[in-house]
Amino acid sequence: MKSLYSFLFMAMIALCCFCSSSGSETEASVNTNTNANNPVAIEFTFPEESEPHEATWLQWPHHYQYGQTFRNRLDATWVTLTKELVSSEKVFIIAYDSAEKTRILSLLNAARFDLSNVYFKTYPTDDFWIRDNGPIYVRDQNNNLVVQDWGFNGWGNKAAYANCNAIPSKIAQDQNKRLIDLKAIMINEGGSVEMDGHGTLMACKSSILNSNRNAGMTQKEAEDIFKQYLGVTNFVWLEGQAGLEITDQHIDGFARFGNTNTIVTMDTSDLLAYDVLQSDIDKLYAAKNAQGQPYNFLKLPLTQNDVVTEYGQNLGYKGSYCNYYIANTKVLVPTYNDPNDAVALQKLQTLYPNRTVVGIDCRNLYANGGMIHCVTQQQPQS
Repeated sequence: MKSLYSFLFMAMIALCCFCSSSGSETEASVNTNTNANNPVAIEFTFPEESEPHEATWLQWPHHYQYGQTFRNRLDATWVTLTKELVSSEKVFIIAYDSAEKTRILSLLNAARFDLSNVYFKTYPTDDFWIRDNGPIYVRDQNNNLVVQDWGFNGWGNKAAYANCNAIPSKIAQDQNKRLIDLKAIMINEGGSVEMDGHGTLMACKSSILNSNRNAGMTQKEAEDIFKQYLGVTNFVWLEGQAGLEITDQHIDGFARFGNTNTIVTMDTSDLLAYDVLQSDIDKLYAAKNAQGQPYNFLKLPLTQNDVVTEYGQNLGYKGSYCNYYIANTKVLVPTYNDPNDAVALQKLQTLYPNRTVVGIDCRNLYANGGMIHCVTQQQPQS
């Protein structure tokens, strides 16, 4: 995510402790003995994000944490997200409580589109960044879909998180799916990692190997965990910059796996403008897949201009188009009322000829630090 999450810092409330889920399968250890006689075994694999979805999950913004003005400025973005997604797949909307569910329903009804693919879950949340706090769906060795809970601690104790930390276990219970509770092993937000679905993971060390998430963890230990629980055998590690943002520089703001053989990112000048280190740019461009083959690259621009919200605030920095979301029949791309919106949409349409690329005005969302990928979470088909 880009920006400083300025609103979050100003509105931060007292930090809360982790919520523990009941009835879950707790993974208390990882096999870190990786000698030739006892290598770490792959137990689960992560489906590439563009594989067919059963549904997309959204956490709807509410007023209980940051007030009604905050919530109201974001409603239109979530209505548009829902409207575009319902023709592609189911949409599971998490509402804070029954009053919020009623309010959201009125907004959706006013937008006049078919709601037959919309399903509500009522769980209290702190915020709406479901990419980071939500369930991670993976497949076990029998190809069954299971829910992994990697834990969430407010990006290293920077924001309230107790409610959001409980979301994966609640979803697993509601869906009667096996829950793999990894909170005691590793904190890993969904936006911290990009995976190509064929064994390669791309990430910034700054948001994973950081004392505010995983104190004392080595790179080797992290790699063993990712191999065991996500099926990763090949790593593209960037250093990142701890403290640059509330996320400590998530990868999904500037580099994505567009498909199994393509990385979507920016050119060097735009990456530098987006606060990516030159040494990390060099590593990114040199990335190879698990078979040792180089990736293709699709390079999107930054916005031409600094982003100005719909309510007139100049954020003082440009917007990234890399943080988009791949649905079954559509690709939802952040837009900023900028001349480069059309350029980015056209470039992405060439990558996804069988999907409709749609721009989602996310200026008000971006003022809080994230874009479309940050607020969506895919549930693959069972």
